[in-house]
Amino acid sequence: MTRDWIDMTGYGLGHWAVFAVMIAVLLYPIGRILSRIGLSPLWSVLAVIPVVNLIGLWVLAFADWPGRGGAAGRQKGA
Repeated sequence: MTRDWIDMTGYGLGHWAVFAVMIAVLLYPIGRILSRIGLSPLWSVLAVIPVVNLIGLWVLAFADWPGRGGAAGRQKGA
């Protein structure tokens, strides 16, 4: 009988390194987008929390963006 299952019981350093790179690749552009629309880039941390990221996306889609001047700014520019 082999002991291959023992090697799969936990996450090694390589797994955590790949996870950290994936998070950085995800959070950096989201933070840049949020800062361009006038929000804090720290809100991008919500993108890695399941279900919260979907709620945040919907809230962001229908919210007045501070960098755009809100509803009043859209009416003046139109």
